[in-house]
Amino acid sequence: MSGQILSFDSLAVHAGRDDLAALGVHAPPLDLSSTNPLPGIDAGGASYESMATGGHPVDDGGLVYARLWNPTVARFEAALARLEGTAEAVAFSSGMAAMTATVLAAKAERGGGHVVAVRPLYGGTDHLLGSGLLGVDVSYCTPAEVAAALRADTCLVVLETPANPTLELVDIRAVVDAADGVPVLVDNTFATPVLQNPAAHGAALVLHSATKYLGGHGDVVGGVVATDATWAAALRRVRAVTGALLHPLGAYLLHRGLTTLPVRVRAQQASAEKTAIWLSTHPAVRRVCYPTMPDADPAGLLGRQLRGPGAMLTIQLAGGYEQAVRLTSRVRLFTHAVSLGGVDSLIQHPASLTHRPVPAAARPGADLVRLSIGLEDVDDLKADLEQALG
Repeated sequence: MSGQILSFDSLAVHAGRDDLAALGVHAPPLDLSSTNPLPGIDAGGASYESMATGGHPVDDGGLVYARLWNPTVARFEAALARLEGTAEAVAFSSGMAAMTATVLAAKAERGGGHVVAVRPLYGGTDHLLGSGLLGVDVSYCTPAEVAAALRADTCLVVLETPANPTLELVDIRAVVDAADGVPVLVDNTFATPVLQNPAAHGAALVLHSATKYLGGHGDVVGGVVATDATWAAALRRVRAVTGALLHPLGAYLLHRGLTTLPVRVRAQQASAEKTAIWLSTHPAVRRVCYPTMPDADPAGLLGRQLRGPGAMLTIQLAGGYEQAVRLTSRVRLFTHAVSLGGVDSLIQHPASLTHRPVPAAARPGADLVRLSIGLEDVDDLKADLEQALG
């Protein structure tokens, strides 16, 4: 299959499975080994050194130890790289572990300690960058301010589009051009590779909280970065020494999740579009934040960068915080919970939860509620929101 030109949907089903026929199996095997027999001291040592420094296992050298390499994880990585159109991908124990490793790798590779972060971002990312834990100085800015924010020691530019939680769209190519050679990381969690491929627009690194749409069923935590071979080696070096490898069972579930990703995302998106239109006329809703809403896409990125608006939407309530409390406590079909991208619909209040650590000036408004639309019947979802909005 590796030499075939396949549609995205076919790739989602078959990517990362090239070795299965030779193994004589149909479903990808789950390798839970924590350590592996060594073929010999010299061969094992050479393989260990290669993997510990960011490379691949050495032929006939063995896999040595699971912190360095796991074949189940490697299959998921190969599949995600195919879907994002990159040479490789590196999987981690969570999305935040992936972000941490990327910042540390950027510091090491480029010899700088300054990061430019385009707000709004996921609250955990915003908090991590500003915490001082990674030893970087951060300049927060808008997309138009990226060029002015650069310094001689800037090692990375970080952005998210569509942004969490406001669904703001960012022109990736424009930011890459403004970054003037500084590598750009794009958090592609909301869009998924079904709707957007940032590497095709110049991004050096494409990050996913795989916990969300890639897994899709709310039962696995993981992160992954799709990138070129040079960055992948740098990320694996960090992963090897920090021990942030994705667990094989998580990789197995994520690889399985990719097979239904296009079907799920498109069905959820269809329901989200209908829900957004309906909410835009509701008297309890002051504003709907969704890429197809009027004035939501002034740069015309839908159809040019983004293949669809996605299944996330945010509403600003006319009744403010008090109404947000009532809405989130009265829903019956929606689950009041953080996270997103699963088959069931979720609702949460970002300012109080996912974006609580963000400085007040950059925190989402208290009237803002985020919805992750699942695979339930859209009329049932609207009925639930109607009764909860009162």
